[in-house]
Amino acid sequence: MKTKELQTIWWEYLSTAERLLRSLHEQTAAIMLRDVERIERLQPELESLLEQLVQVDEKAVACARKLTSELNVPNNFKSLVEALDEGEAKSVHALANRVKASAQTVQSVIEKNQNLIENELAFVAGSLHLLAKIVENREGDYGIRTHAAVLIDQRT
Repeated sequence: MKTKELQTIWWEYLSTAERLLRSLHEQTAAIMLRDVERIERLQPELESLLEQLVQVDEKAVACARKLTSELNVPNNFKSLVEALDEGEAKSVHALANRVKASAQTVQSVIEKNQNLIENELAFVAGSLHLLAKIVENREGDYGIRTHAAVLIDQRT
C-alpha cells in the first residue's frame, strides 16, 4: 500500500479534529452561559489543538507531495488518486472526503463561536453605553454633567 503513511496522517488529523470539536462545543456552551472562567480555561487547550491540527495538515501535504514525486505524477490530489490501484484509490478518496468534511465542520464551529463572542461583546458595550447615558442624565452624586470621558462605545 503506497499511501499507508498518508492515510495514517489523515487518521491522526481526524482524531485531533474530533478532540478540537469537543472543546469548541464546550466553548460554545461556556459562551452561552457567559462563564468567563471556563472560556479562559479552555483557551490554551483550543490553541494547542489548533496548532496540532495545522502541524498534522502540514505533514499530510508534505507526504502527499512526496507520493506524487515518487509516482512521477503532477502535484495534485486527482493525479495521485489516478496513479493508485482502484481499491487504494477509493480508500484514499473516501478518507480525503472525511478529512475535508471534518475541516469544514471545525471551521464553521470556530466561526459560530467568534460570532457569539462578538454578539456578547456588542451586548456588553450597548449595556455600558445605556448605563453611562442614564447616569449622565440623572441628578445627584452620580449625575454630575461633565465633559470627561465616559465608557461609551463609538457605536452611537
